[in-house]
Amino acid sequence: MPFKYNDTPDQKVFNEIKEVAIDIWKTDDPCNYATDKINRIKDIDNFKDNAWYIVAMFDLHNQAKLMEAVSEETKQQILLARGY
Repeated sequence: MPFKYNDTPDQKVFNEIKEVAIDIWKTDDPCNYATDKINRIKDIDNFKDNAWYIVAMFDLHNQAKLMEAVSEETKQQILLARGY
């Protein structure tokens, strides 16, 4: 069965997405915009589409940064969840 958007990824993949997202947001936060985003995801668990929710919180430019920073396994699961 193909991987779908609502499928829960491996815990390792979820953790990596969450960690890299927080690292990206921590690089620049002049108006507490990133702090708000970090606070929204810091306590969420790996359930259903929470990993893809985190990815979707980024604009295209920062999604590209995220994709460059994650492992090949995580990159593949993100692409599969998006139907690529």
